[in-house]
Amino acid sequence: MLATTDIRARLDDCRAKTATAMADTEGDDGASVVTVAVVREFLSKADKAGRTPDDEARDAVIELEQAADSAKAAAAADPRLGGAARESVEAAHLAICILKTEV
Repeated sequence: MLATTDIRARLDDCRAKTATAMADTEGDDGASVVTVAVVREFLSKADKAGRTPDDEARDAVIELEQAADSAKAAAAADPRLGGAARESVEAAHLAICILKTEV
């Protein structure tokens, strides 16, 4: 299990990857409004996870992973979403999945 300071640092990294996914998705002319909304919710959950008290960090990681799963599914189902946006959503999803296995 990671120390709280390590979880905080890793959550910050996940949030940065999620912000990149949001920027890439919003900047993709082919992205559907649904995909953009789901990725925006993923970013909202990442922001929330960064503000949770230390004793609730594990629960925040689980909630964030659920949002990541939804974002990945939305990106995969969006036929017009470009490769860069899809890859950045997948990278953000992978980062939180790895963190979840460590807490």
